[in-house]
Amino acid sequence: MRTDQRFRYIRNYPDAFPIGVKWLLIVNTAIFFLQIVSAKLVPGADEWFAPFELAPIMVVHLYVWQLVTYMFLHGGIMHILFNMLTLYWFGPDLERTWGLQRFLKYYFICGIGAGVCVVLVALFAGQRAMVTPTIGASGAILGLILAYGLLFPDRQILFFFIIPMKIRHFVWIMGLLAFFYSITDTNSGVSNVAHLGGMLVGYVYIRAKLLRLDPGSLSYRYKQWKLQRAKKKFQVYMRKHGGPGGTMLQ
Repeated sequence: MRTDQRFRYIRNYPDAFPIGVKWLLIVNTAIFFLQIVSAKLVPGADEWFAPFELAPIMVVHLYVWQLVTYMFLHGGIMHILFNMLTLYWFGPDLERTWGLQRFLKYYFICGIGAGVCVVLVALFAGQRAMVTPTIGASGAILGLILAYGLLFPDRQILFFFIIPMKIRHFVWIMGLLAFFYSITDTNSGVSNVAHLGGMLVGYVYIRAKLLRLDPGSLSYRYKQWKLQRAKKKFQVYMRKHGGPGGTMLQ
């Protein structure tokens, strides 16, 4: 994979910690501590968060907000630690590259898309899958890893903190593992479908974005045609109202 400069633009604050990543870290961590504290202090407090978990049967019954809220709930310290560390490692460079608005849009597209994948698979997997809730930001996080691999494919990471590896190879490993376990491991308590879904949705979104920027694509040509048409209309307007080549009206 090569870095495609058409999908990049660099902001002017390379040394500042990006605000989008910062607030995602704060909100996820705060909600997790709220889960922990409420469970310790109030018996049955876990039920408070149930309407915000992603239960496919509830989404089918139009509890569509769960496609967003499930991303902010986590099932244990290792669950949130992995997600937040990965967000901390890969998120800042992506937000600096894309800017706040584009970064958050991509993050939520991957997370919501992963949730949609979970619901669609559950529709074909039977009643048990329909009532099994899913929580966690892993779908969005895997989407970030995929984007990082596309934008910075030759950067080095330490796999398991030991093995030097290019990020593009790490992305392939994560994708293949998610695919393999989504097919073979159905009782681990880990939503591998969400992991794979987040990566697939992220890939489709980025490729579609690049396609719209491709000078050979129909969408790019249509945008250029609209731009030229608007330019001609503006030139006609300027001539009629005293612009360059026209008569000044008093």
